[in-house]
Amino acid sequence: MKIIIAGSGRVAEALVKQLVAEGDDLTVIANDAELISSFVEHYDVMAMAGNCASMRVLKEAGVEGADVLIAATGIDEVNLLCAMTAHGLNAKLHTIVRVRNPEYTEQIYAMRETFGISLVFNPEHYAAMEIERLLKYPGFLKRDFFAKGRVEIVELKLDASSKLCNLPLCDLGTVVKSRVLLCAVLRGDTALIPDGNFVLKEGDKIFVTAQTSELSKMLANLGITAHKTRNVLIAGCGTTGYYLAQALSKDKIGVTVIEKSMERCLELSDKLKNVSIICGDARNQELLSSEGLGEADALVTMTGHDELNVIVSMYGNACNVPQIITCLDRLDDSKIIDSLPLGNVGSPKTLFCDTIVRYLRAMKNQAGAATTIHYIAEGEIEALEFIIDENAMYCDIPLKDLKLKKNVLIACITSKGSIEIPGGNSVYRKGDIVIVVRACEDVILQFNDIFA
Repeated sequence: MKIIIAGSGRVAEALVKQLVAEGDDLTVIANDAELISSFVEHYDVMAMAGNCASMRVLKEAGVEGADVLIAATGIDEVNLLCAMTAHGLNAKLHTIVRVRNPEYTEQIYAMRETFGISLVFNPEHYAAMEIERLLKYPGFLKRDFFAKGRVEIVELKLDASSKLCNLPLCDLGTVVKSRVLLCAVLRGDTALIPDGNFVLKEGDKIFVTAQTSELSKMLANLGITAHKTRNVLIAGCGTTGYYLAQALSKDKIGVTVIEKSMERCLELSDKLKNVSIICGDARNQELLSSEGLGEADALVTMTGHDELNVIVSMYGNACNVPQIITCLDRLDDSKIIDSLPLGNVGSPKTLFCDTIVRYLRAMKNQAGAATTIHYIAEGEIEALEFIIDENAMYCDIPLKDLKLKKNVLIACITSKGSIEIPGGNSVYRKGDIVIVVRACEDVILQFNDIFA
């Protein structure tokens, strides 16, 4: 597909990196000449400097022959004008627009045709909903949902005290005593699809597939106590923080926000009636203590400065806060980040890029395409959800008789509402939902691509 990306900064760069790997024909429009040079030097893309909302610039970028426009600048109004102008020049164009301001939510959905928008995405809102889910159901580093929320793939890190350390996978059931499938392991920088002889080690990040009820049993049998969240301290309250505080307040969870800007505090106090808003610096240990950090069930750091988030999260860990969530803009130094006690680490930018890739893949292959895609193991492994249709190969044939590509695993089969963690005798049929886990080597666009 021919795709135009309008925007500069880390979001645009992350999008370019992922879409180049998908083999798409990319053109980037940005105001930053230095970034343009970097794109041309490091990626196989066309790049041009200019105002992406300008009709002249869009024409020069080839919008009239493009398939998709992604408007991802840091200014909502520019993104909307860009999409509207581009759609006016090419009525068949799919437009994906990044909009962050909550004040625009209602009118955008009411006027999508006027703006010419195919998909609107708010990365901050999506990130807030992901964090809310982690806070409501603690115990895991990350949770990804499939089959309309009935199946999960969760992430755990094994410490020295874990019952799973030095355990062969073939003996997993004797310890967890629940119907789960360990579908992937991240050991250092290496992502693996393990077999039954694989032995788990301290420091491994493991990814487990199961129903939510079975995962609760697994936590209990591993001796991991899921501490119910009753009060949360949020350090920093930008757009993501606002969405999160609003959602938690609706969940009847107590929320205290520490925000440095007095102007922002006044704005938040006007919008968030049941949230305690404290004007102050999150680096101030006395302030954190006086606002109940030591008694909090969870700490979420999202000040907008990665270094400050790291420091405050580490201090929260030293104060024995049961659950810590750290929001980082850059996740490039994953080795360093992984070595620090930061709890759950996430990035709205990463969520945005993953969503765009899912949408574009579905566009390329309407029949048999994955309905849901999640990236796990720091982006090294994909978990894909497929609905089995009449074109799917090998229906009603036991899995033990199928030859899958290397590093591909069928992790779950949902049939008529019944969820099965599959074994060698399991089969899938038309209408079933199948979750496939695979190491990110060749791109899998359709279900039939998983077979050797």
